[in-house]
This record gives sequence, C-alpha cells and structure tokens, in this order.
Amino acid sequence: MIHLPGYCSQLNPDELLNQDVKTNALGKSRPANKADMIAAVRSHLHRRQKQPRVIQNLFHEKHVRYAA
Repeated sequence: MIHLPGYCSQLNPDELLNQDVKTNALGKSRPANKADMIAAVRSHLHRRQKQPRVIQNLFHEKHVRYAA
C-alpha cells in the first residue's frame, strides 16, 4: 500500500496528460477564441488516441510508476 497525500499533482498521471496538452496543443499556438481552443485540444487528443504508446509512456515516468 502506498500512502498518498489528499492531492499531489506530481503523482497524478492525468496531470502529465494535461501538461502534454498545454505544451503541444496550446503552447505552440494561441487560439483566438474559446472555439479555436476547444478545436485545438480535441485535435491533439484525437492524435494521442492513435498513439497509445505515448499515453503508456506517461505511466512509466518515475514518479507515477505506482499507477501502472
């Protein structure tokens, strides 16, 4: 059993995906409005769906291996 604090973002694999989206979907471009932002995020996540290895690798990061 691993004791985790109530919330610790660096131990949460979801946060690694959020970082990926922020860096690769939004960081490279600046959406002009909310609709453009939603389209960019959805497009990026659809690409990631076709790349399961990338998502699997998020769980191999040293600090989130407990979740694999």
